[in-house]
Amino acid sequence: MKLSVLIPIHNEEATLQTILQRVAEIENQAAIDSLEIVAVDDCSSDNSFEILNNFAKHHKIEIIRHPVNLGKGAALRNAVAKASGDFTIFQDADLEYDPSDIVRMAEFAESSSSAVVYGSRFLGKSTSPLGKAHYLVNRGLTLFSNLFTGLHLTDMETCYKMIRTDILKRIDLEENRFGIEPEITAKIARLSKTEHFSVSEIPISYKPRKSADGKKIGLKDGFRALYVILKYGIRFL
Repeated sequence: MKLSVLIPIHNEEATLQTILQRVAEIENQAAIDSLEIVAVDDCSSDNSFEILNNFAKHHKIEIIRHPVNLGKGAALRNAVAKASGDFTIFQDADLEYDPSDIVRMAEFAESSSSAVVYGSRFLGKSTSPLGKAHYLVNRGLTLFSNLFTGLHLTDMETCYKMIRTDILKRIDLEENRFGIEPEITAKIARLSKTEHFSVSEIPISYKPRKSADGKKIGLKDGFRALYVILKYGIRFL
């Protein structure tokens, strides 16, 4: 397959070069015949944009820059418009997610003919990689989302969502921040019921960082996620 990897970035100079290199290395591995990287600098005030430009001197990458900070959802929405792969996946610019898991997800999508594959941080694990509070919040949001979508996910909030690009481009994304996670899940579930494609999960690794290390999602985003689940869930009932 040709795979499009979309990377939203806001002030990630400490990890950006490493994650870009790790993503570039998955090309020509297993099911990934061709790789397209679309990076969106969401008005970074550090050296992230310079790192992107330096990376572009030696690698093929599409770079979009926002003149003002718009949020992760807005960054992904603009990146989706540029995606041309058979499948598209989202990649955060920190080191919480390991791009080698993308290879396994691509293999699974190809072998199972799944149109959508989520990488779950909890599936098949006896302990959570998150702290207890974060785990309970994520688990609660996922179960609440499942009530409306009819899916049986273990990790709705995961960054690693691999989606057939033709499906993704038919979804009208509206959320500008982290609410894009429950929004896209609700809209994928709706499409899956009418177009009869499968939504699958496989386990992935995860190394969480703390707020002091630059983690941006917070308590208010959890409340927003509840609102988004209700907003799109009720709309599609």
